[in-house]
Amino acid sequence: MRGLLKMKRLIELFVLFVLAPLCARCVNLPLNDDVLGLIVFKADVQDPKLKLATWNEDDDNPCNWTGVKCSPGSNRVVELNLDGFSLSGRLGRGLFQLEFLQRLSLAKNNLSGNINPNFSRVGNLQVIDLSGNNFSGIVPDVFSQCGSLRVISLANNKFFGKIPDSLSLCGSLIAVNLSSNQFSGSLPSGIWSFSGLRSLDLSDNALVGEIPNVIENLYNLRTLNLSRNRFSGQIPDGIGNCLLLRSIDLSGNSFSGNLPQTMQKLVLCGNLILSRNLFEGDVPEWIGGMKSLETLDFSGNNFTGRIPSTMENLQYLKVLNLSSNGFTDSFPESVMKCQSLLAIDFSHNLITGNLPATGSLAKLQFLNLSGNSFVGPIPETIGDLKSLSILDLSSNRLNVTIPDAIGGAVSLIELKLDGNFLEGEIPSSIGHCSSLTNLFMSHNNLTGPIPAALAKLSYLQNVDLSFNNLNGTLPKQLSNLPNLHMFNISHNDFNSELPTGGFFNTISPSSVASNPSLCGSVVNKSCPSVLPKPIVLNPNSTSDSISSSLPPSNNHRRNRNILSISVLIAIGAAAFIIIGVISITILNFRVQSPTSSSSAAALALSVGDDFSHSSSPDANSGKLVVLSGELDFSTGAHALLNKDCELGRGGFGAVYRTVLRDGHSVAIKKLTVSSLVKSQEDFEREVRKFGIVRHQNLVALEGYYWTPSLQLLIYEFVSGGSLYGLLHEASDDYVLRWNERFDIILGTAKGLAHLHQSNTIHYNIKSSNVLIDCNGQPKVGDYGLARLLPMLDRYVLSSKIQSALGYMAPEFACRTVKITEKCDVYGFGILILEVVTGKRPVEYMEDDVAVLCDMVRVAVEEGNVEECIDSKLRGNFPVEEAIPVLKLGLICTSHVPSNRPDMREMVKILEMIKCPSELQEELG
Repeated sequence: MRGLLKMKRLIELFVLFVLAPLCARCVNLPLNDDVLGLIVFKADVQDPKLKLATWNEDDDNPCNWTGVKCSPGSNRVVELNLDGFSLSGRLGRGLFQLEFLQRLSLAKNNLSGNINPNFSRVGNLQVIDLSGNNFSGIVPDVFSQCGSLRVISLANNKFFGKIPDSLSLCGSLIAVNLSSNQFSGSLPSGIWSFSGLRSLDLSDNALVGEIPNVIENLYNLRTLNLSRNRFSGQIPDGIGNCLLLRSIDLSGNSFSGNLPQTMQKLVLCGNLILSRNLFEGDVPEWIGGMKSLETLDFSGNNFTGRIPSTMENLQYLKVLNLSSNGFTDSFPESVMKCQSLLAIDFSHNLITGNLPATGSLAKLQFLNLSGNSFVGPIPETIGDLKSLSILDLSSNRLNVTIPDAIGGAVSLIELKLDGNFLEGEIPSSIGHCSSLTNLFMSHNNLTGPIPAALAKLSYLQNVDLSFNNLNGTLPKQLSNLPNLHMFNISHNDFNSELPTGGFFNTISPSSVASNPSLCGSVVNKSCPSVLPKPIVLNPNSTSDSISSSLPPSNNHRRNRNILSISVLIAIGAAAFIIIGVISITILNFRVQSPTSSSSAAALALSVGDDFSHSSSPDANSGKLVVLSGELDFSTGAHALLNKDCELGRGGFGAVYRTVLRDGHSVAIKKLTVSSLVKSQEDFEREVRKFGIVRHQNLVALEGYYWTPSLQLLIYEFVSGGSLYGLLHEASDDYVLRWNERFDIILGTAKGLAHLHQSNTIHYNIKSSNVLIDCNGQPKVGDYGLARLLPMLDRYVLSSKIQSALGYMAPEFACRTVKITEKCDVYGFGILILEVVTGKRPVEYMEDDVAVLCDMVRVAVEEGNVEECIDSKLRGNFPVEEAIPVLKLGLICTSHVPSNRPDMREMVKILEMIKCPSELQEELG
């Protein structure tokens, strides 16, 4: 069979290249070799997306074909751009027929194999871009006829061996990108003489050698990236003649010596990255003259001495990394004048003295001064850094107390103060750092209790307070922290019972070791029962104080009588007060809400006859509460639950649309889990909790109604229907465009992130619970309903709530795994896959069951990810957005909860995908 296929291919080539031209000449027909060449190229590749469907061998010329551009005068092909077409296969000989081809771009495909040596036959090529494929092997000497070549990119492939010496013949090159391959050996010497070269990127290879002084010939060079290779030697003085250099990255090599003084002439340079080399000596004072610097990274070298004061001249500097060197002396005050700084890393040096007053750096987001010899206090100005996310002051010699001002750094995500000599108590102001995720204060001299405010930090994941002198009782509310992975309080002096529930049910014994007075099952020590101390009144005392000693035995009966009378009086007074408060409350309620009882009566009567199988409740026993302050039920309360207006049914009950007399529409959910619902007090408390959660991407709860046998939730009405309906039930003429899908994914992520920030787990993420408003914006509904159940039993949840197959996180099936917000992240990941692919999470066929996440995962592993995009989009989507979003959905569906990102991270990642960083400067 293989022999027959090979013979068939030979026959096709013979017909196209021999017989067809002969026949055309015999009948004097004009022949376009470009058509033949492109058809042969097409025959050598696989086109799963049918991107080349317009390529028809019967056409007179290919000028209207997808990806093809022709010269207007001659109709000959001058440009072939097939970027991101998902093509696979090999680079066949058909392209060699395109003798007028000037620009060839096949980037971001799955093409493989070697580069054909006949490539040099296309002598007019100006641009070659084969980046982002699976080409491999040694690059042959194909540059013998490259006089016109201006741009070449072979980046992100699997080429190996030496870069061909013939590249030195391409003197017209302005951009060379051979990064992320396996090239080895030294560079062709001619590269350093390309006077027109603007960009040279050889990063991520295994190249060796030195930069010669003839680099001075590259006076047009803007970008030089030699990072992550094996280059060595010193930076030559000639680099100072490359006056147009804007970015230099020599990181991850073995460059050594001092920095040449000529570099001070590079005043346009914005990025100077020399990290992880062997540079030594002082950082020169002239560095302050490179006033365009935005990134300065000298980390991981052997620089010594003091940091120069001229740093204050770098007013555009955003990132300053001098970590892992041998800098000495005190922290340079000059750095505090660089007010554009976003990140400072001076970690692992020999810097001494006090910490600087950093209040002037209002934009600072990252500060790492760990591994030095700083002494004294943490300055109060730390509270002025409102944008600071990471603060690492660990492994220094800081003492005194942690200032209350730390609570002013409200954006903190990670705080590391471990390995110092800090004393005093942990300030309760730390509770203001509501985004705090990691808190490390181990190996200090801290005393006192853990502040209760710590239990408010719902994003906390890792806490290490070990090896201190902390004492007192542990706040019971710590067990409510939903994201804890580690809580180490070992080697302290706590004297209470460990909190129970949540993370503390499975806490490691090593995390609580060496607390002699700590008790609980984890430390195998039972807690003593504590009875309240009896209060005895001393009748002989003239003061108001309470005696703690018992009276003499002969006065025992008398004092007991006095105590009983006192207790009776106290009880009677308390009862009188309670009755009075209740009476006043009822009177106030009736005065302030004259319509509420009538509304409740109308509501109760309207639903009792038609929908309640139990006896209709008394008209005055129901309670209607309006949360939004806008709805008027004094009129139009009749027929609120009209059977003809039913919108749908779910695990919690049916939903109806009702239009009030003022024209305002609401959606009313009639709960059908009354046997599971808590008491009225618990019901109202929980409903009010998620009733105050407000966000533009959440369906707002506007009110509720309660009787013992009937509970209603009143929501805003969202007019656009559910996401499920738009994806799976709309007519064939209606298609959600890519931008609409992306906005729905991002808006849903924002809604869930706000829920989690409000300590609410949804438990039931699915497309039918995402509603679309009239502006196309998503609103997440049905959140918080799980809190109405008497207990969060995962089997009740999976049967009553998580009814949509395919969305339920795997931890629901395991009793020993903690249920957290990460179960929502799993459901959201499935939702992403559903929106991008247009397929249901689980689809049943005649002989098989297709599970969406498994199908997408296999496609990604096999390199066929674009095949998963909804065919209804017909290719009208940006690959650079759709593919990352799809892969992000897969990450969310990891079976290990800790591997899933949280929803805040999801929002940030999605926003980065939608608005990537500014494109590189165009060549020309």
